[in-house]
Amino acid sequence: MKIFMLKCIGTAGIMFLIVLAGMQLANEGIHKMKGYEDINFQKAISLDENEKQLGATFLGNEISSHHIDEKKRKLEEMSAFNFFSKMGKSISDGIANSLEKIINAITE
Repeated sequence: MKIFMLKCIGTAGIMFLIVLAGMQLANEGIHKMKGYEDINFQKAISLDENEKQLGATFLGNEISSHHIDEKKRKLEEMSAFNFFSKMGKSISDGIANSLEKIINAITE
């Protein structure tokens, strides 16, 4: 069983490395196919560091810490209720409490 698990983990690791290498080769192929360096060709994510704040660009849209703070404030004001999140939390709390009682009963 141990050898099987090692083979599976090893195979998954090799496949992960192959995917990363394929992504790198595809990126290089795109650049070669264009034949020139395009200044409009943007990276998916780029970070801009100023003296006062840190900014980022994600798919051409600028994001700053001010935007993130504003969105966080709006979410806190909305205080949205998610039924599935609440249900999952109550189920996990119930399971944790029941397992704790069972373990305490066994150890006493």
